[in-house]
Amino acid sequence: MKHKIIPCLWFDHQAEQAADFYTGIFPNSKVTDISRYTEAGKEIHGKEPGSVLTIAFELNGQPYTALNGGPIFKFTEAISFQIKCEDQAEVDHYWEKLGEGGDPNAQQCGWLKDKFGVSWQVVPRQLLEYTKDPDRAKADRTTAAMMQMKKLDIAALKRAYDEA
Repeated sequence: MKHKIIPCLWFDHQAEQAADFYTGIFPNSKVTDISRYTEAGKEIHGKEPGSVLTIAFELNGQPYTALNGGPIFKFTEAISFQIKCEDQAEVDHYWEKLGEGGDPNAQQCGWLKDKFGVSWQVVPRQLLEYTKDPDRAKADRTTAAMMQMKKLDIAALKRAYDEA
C-alpha cells in the first residue's frame, strides 16, 4: 500500500466533472475507478441508481477520492491543496487552469478557489526559499511583496528579496 492517506472530496453531484477537470490539468493524472449508487439505501441517499457515488483519481500520481454526497457539506478555505511550482510558467499554468470559472474574489497571496469551491495554493518553490532566509530583512521584504499579490510573480518576489 503506497498511499495510506487519500484525501476525499465531498461534492453535491459534481464528483465526476471535478475529477475530469483536475485530471485534465495535472500531468501523470487519471481516473482509476468509479463506483455507483444502487437501489440499496435510496431512501437515505436519495440518488438515482447508476449515478456516480465515488470516483477515484490520481493527480500527478497522488490518489484522491471524490464523493457525490449531496449538498450537506461545502468546501472552505480551512482545507487547501498546495502546488509547489518550479517556475513562472508552471505558476501561470495552474493559476489559469484551476482559476477558470472560480471565484476571483477568493484570490490572494497565491491562493485561489476553483469552480467547485476547492481552495488551492499555487506556490513557487522560490517563495519558500526566500521566506526561510535567515536574513529576516530579505524574508520580510519577500513576505510584504507576496501580500500585495494575487497570482504570485517570481520575478517581483526576487526583486523584493534582493532589494538593498
